[in-house]
Amino acid sequence: MKTSKNTVLIIGGTAGIGLEIVKQLIALDNHVIVTGRNKERLEAAIAGLKNVTAIPFDVSKADEVENLVERITKNFPKLNMVINNAGKAILYNLADANVDVFSNAEEEMLTNYLSIIRMNQKFLPLLKSQNESAIVNVSSIVAYVPGINLPGYAASKAALHSYTTSLRLTLENTSVKVFELMPPLVDTEFSKEIGGHNGIKPSLVADEFIAALANDDFEIRVGDTAKIYELFRQSPIAALNVVNANRKDWLQTV
Repeated sequence: MKTSKNTVLIIGGTAGIGLEIVKQLIALDNHVIVTGRNKERLEAAIAGLKNVTAIPFDVSKADEVENLVERITKNFPKLNMVINNAGKAILYNLADANVDVFSNAEEEMLTNYLSIIRMNQKFLPLLKSQNESAIVNVSSIVAYVPGINLPGYAASKAALHSYTTSLRLTLENTSVKVFELMPPLVDTEFSKEIGGHNGIKPSLVADEFIAALANDDFEIRVGDTAKIYELFRQSPIAALNVVNANRKDWLQTV
């Protein structure tokens, strides 16, 4: 996939991994359309950046998706890349009677999985009309091995991984290439509550994404995700224990 002179839409690009990808794509002479739910935060994130368009947008709302697709199709008919980076993660214990487990899981599934299906479906006609195009779904290391403190998030990312694989096979004879970016723990505000300060820098994730995009490496396992994946292939139980090494401490705090 070419890495320059694209028209790119990134859903959730106001901070962390998303913002680093925005900056790197702009530096490579792409036009990037960035969305975020909070207008003020969105405008602050892109302040000073060139060749970027900001659109306040909530991917979980069907009417806003319809409006966005109509606006993009009309104003950016050369759109040839959609990066689905919006995410929702809630820390909770599945056995805690004080937690509304269903509502949490419903919210996470809508944002992290179902909304992405809707987005991709709506943009497919435009993407398929381009000579070369791409869909990038950002999942997670927990797509392979769930973490006990993020059960709904892990389940939604596992579903996203399965869907992404199916979509890639479905579109293999079209102009649309389907990538999956799988970061490990990353030092961002998003992962602050789960020890994000111990994670890698978001710029490293963006670096590996750009390199994989250029090489058509469709499953992009960054950092520890690659290590956990290899361990998972050898011993699923061992991988599960590594990811949940601190589960006893977690259970004692909830």
